[in-house]
Amino acid sequence: MQHLRIGITGGIGAGKSTICKIFGRLGVPIYDADTRAKWLMHNDKDIKQAITDSFGWDSYTRKDELNKEYLAKVVFNNEEKLKVLNGIVHPAVKNDYQTWTLEYKEEPYSIKEAALLFESDAYLNLHKVIVVNSPIETRIERIMKRDHVKREDILKRIENQTTDRERMSRADWVIYNDGVNSLISQAMDVHHNILKMRESGVIQFKG
Repeated sequence: MQHLRIGITGGIGAGKSTICKIFGRLGVPIYDADTRAKWLMHNDKDIKQAITDSFGWDSYTRKDELNKEYLAKVVFNNEEKLKVLNGIVHPAVKNDYQTWTLEYKEEPYSIKEAALLFESDAYLNLHKVIVVNSPIETRIERIMKRDHVKREDILKRIENQTTDRERMSRADWVIYNDGVNSLISQAMDVHHNILKMRESGVIQFKG
């Protein structure tokens, strides 16, 4: 029977990781695209060379570690340079994910968690997408506590992402992380829907 590739995304601070933990408790394999991207930027020699060629030797420290602060400053308000960085990292993550899914091909489904699922066109290689939605003020407060960053910086990061309305219009399921609806109940409903869908026949990729 077909292994389904399910994506999960949402705006920064929406609670994607929290939802993924629930699915993880159900035994669903989870691929964290953002964590893998950071690992690849730290460890993959071809990516490191491409980043150094594009952004200079300051991209890595003397200890050969990624200089996240420097890169963030370079690409933060520069759309062209951000495109260059994404053009290096996103294809590498795509290949890494393809390899990863082979390890779990016998599982009913797996989940790919990614903040830029639509922006990077990664959703095209998935069967279905879950969007996590949370009120904007709740998200801002959550990020300020978690990352110790200013409100203005968070708003700029939000501006670089697809809008909530756009994400929700492209979602197969929406999970509301609003403090009212039960996250576990919503995740369980999606889980059962995915299993039923898998049993019903072959599902095509979104692309």
